Formats: sequence, structure tokens, C-alpha cells
Amino acid sequence: MDVNAAVAAAAAIAGVLTGVIAMLAFRWSEREQKRPTRTSLHTDPVLPPGVDTVLSVLRSSAVVLDEADAVVKASSAAYALGLVRGGKLSVEPMLQMARDTRRDGEIRQVELDLPRRGTGRGEALAVSARVAPLGSRLVLLLVEDLTEARRIEAVRRDFVANVSHELKTPVGALSLLSEAVMDASEDPEAVERFAGRMQIEATRLTSLVQEIIDLSRVQNDDPLEDAEPVRIDELVAEAIDRCRHQAGSKQITMAAAGAAELKVWGNRGQLAAALGNLVENAVNYSPARTRVGISARRVAQPSGDLIEVAVTDQGIGISDKDKERIFERFYRVDPARSRQTGGTGLGLAIVKHVAASHGGEVTVWSSEGQGSTFTLRLPEAGAARDRALQHPDLDDEDGPTPESASYDPLPAPEVLP
Repeated sequence: MDVNAAVAAAAAIAGVLTGVIAMLAFRWSEREQKRPTRTSLHTDPVLPPGVDTVLSVLRSSAVVLDEADAVVKASSAAYALGLVRGGKLSVEPMLQMARDTRRDGEIRQVELDLPRRGTGRGEALAVSARVAPLGSRLVLLLVEDLTEARRIEAVRRDFVANVSHELKTPVGALSLLSEAVMDASEDPEAVERFAGRMQIEATRLTSLVQEIIDLSRVQNDDPLEDAEPVRIDELVAEAIDRCRHQAGSKQITMAAAGAAELKVWGNRGQLAAALGNLVENAVNYSPARTRVGISARRVAQPSGDLIEVAVTDQGIGISDKDKERIFERFYRVDPARSRQTGGTGLGLAIVKHVAASHGGEVTVWSSEGQGSTFTLRLPEAGAARDRALQHPDLDDEDGPTPESASYDPLPAPEVLP
């Protein structure tokens, strides 16, 4: 009897202990389920309300870090710049800024030069990084790409320096020549020789100032404000007439073909200056008794037909390293030859800006010793007019008809002495 009572008591005690253990295990399990994990800290709901929307519309690259330096949120631009890799911030100086800001709550900003992602040429990416606390646990990093701004600033500085240098040369020459004329007042032949040189330098100075004005105008003006249908054959004839004297003195033959009935839409003065610069360069950089050709044609494109005007010469050609820079302001392939021809180094820069402002482009093919071909591509008048419906006074004769959209072979070139 006593044995049975002892067994029953032991069983009761064991049941109570089992119940207590089960209850404790259940509560511990609930507490563990409610405890935030590392994964839950990295999800979007950790961000304060509205922050996700604000970050999505910022132009800057945005990265949000938690207390473990893990990336909670990063914009696509941050990935594109290579700031975030494998869920971590990959730029050590920025990571250290974030840690310092998390520690003391101070906003920090620094400019850095980062290696470009995916390039082996050592090009630097200039960025401005700003770090600020976001709530009690998060840190916000905003990165602005300054590369283009720095490039533009460098171009502006170079432009000012080059203008100063280019203006100083003819002005200095005029000053010296005027002194020489005064000293040679008793020698009529010397006076005539020095006066001739003064005229050359004055012409060069006038051309330089005019091209600086032209470049400033094409950069600041909207060519479509005063746009009109412009006939290609008229532009070609004007460019040839502009260079007729230089070509005749070197016995260079100029020939035109394919420009009849083709029209582009834009500012006539700017287009004439652009094509005139291409033809003038072709004449200046061609040897004597060679040929310069100007051809035009229509090229069908899904977005609208283009007019191609190609200027071909048999000149000295352009090296591969110079092709990348010939459209820069004041850049010359052959500086010594430019001094002989009176070139300013602004002609091709003007052509590039005119083409871009008219919705087109200019390209170059060249081989050293074999000559060059510069091709100016512009939207045809009929297609470009659709973008300028604010000119209702233009009738249907301003552009070619749909039936003429196909391109016919070029006729025999018209040789212009």
C-alpha cells in the first residue's frame, strides 16, 4: 500500500515538472520568434516612414547603413558607381565616415577620387560624399558624381587660357611690326613689307575674334527659334565661293554632287558657317593640284530621314590619336601648318556645336597620307518640321514629298574651278 502511494506521488511530481518544462519551452520559443534577427534588420520596414520614397527620387546615389555597417537600402546609382558590392559599402573612407557619424551624430562631407569600375585606364571618378544620421541606428550616405562638372570646369579654364594665348600672339606681332615700321620710315620697301605682315596679323586677329563670337553664339542660341528650310545646294555653293580664292591659289579642284532638292531644318547662318569651316579646312590642309569633293545624299532612318553632307580631301590625313581631339577648341593637328594657313583651332568646335544643336552629328574618317572625310548629318526638313509645329506659315513645299524619300545614285559631279 505504501509502495503504491509512493509510486503515485512520484508520477504526480514528474507530471508537474513536465508541464513546467513544457510551459517554459513554449514561452522561450515565443520570445525567440519575436526577437529581431539580422535579416529583419536589413529589410525595408526598418526605414522611417517616407524615407524610401524620398531616396527613390534623389539624383544623388543613396546608401543606408545599419549599426553593423550592413546595407539596408541602396539606390541603383550606388550600384552603378560601384559603391555597394556584396551587400557592403565598398569604399573604405566612406565607411569610416559612416562609423564616425554613428558614434557622434555629426554630419560629414568629403570629396574623393575613386577608380572607375570596369576600366583599366586608371580614370578617376570624382565624387562628393555626405554622411548624416538617420534615426537612432541608421546612417544615410549621399554621393554626388562631380566628374562631368570638373571636366566642364577644366574645359572652361583651358578655353580662357587658350584665348589669352591666341589673342596675345597676333597682338604682340602687331606691336612689334608697328615699331619696325617706325624704325624703317626711311626705307619704303621695308615699310611695305612690314605693313603687309601687319595686314596678315590683323586678319588673323579678326578671324579669331569672329570665331570666338561665333562659338559663343552657337553655344547660347537656340537655332530652332529662327529655323527655316535650308537648301543644301545653296549651302554648298556658299562654302565653295568662300574658299574659291584659296583653292585657286593652290590649283585645287572643288567638285559638288547630289545636293539638288535636299533641305535641312535649322538656322541658315549657323549651317553655312559649319559647312564653310569643313570646306575651308579641306582646302587648307590639301596639297596643291589635288581635289576636294562635297557630296550630299538622303539616308533613311526609322526616326526620320537624315541628310548627309560629306567633305572629302586628299590632304595629309589625321592620326588615330588626333581623331579623338580634333573637335576640341583650339586643338590643332599640325600647329605649324595652322600658323601658315591662319587657322584658329575653333572651326571644328563650331561645326560640332552646330550639328548637336540641330539634332545631328559630325564624324570623321581619315588615314594619314590618304586624306580625310568629314560627314555632317542633319535631320531632313520634312522630318524636322514635325518638331516645330509652331511655324504654321510653312507650306508643304518646304520639304520633300514621301515619294522622294528613297535615295538615287549621285549624278556626275559638277566641277567648280
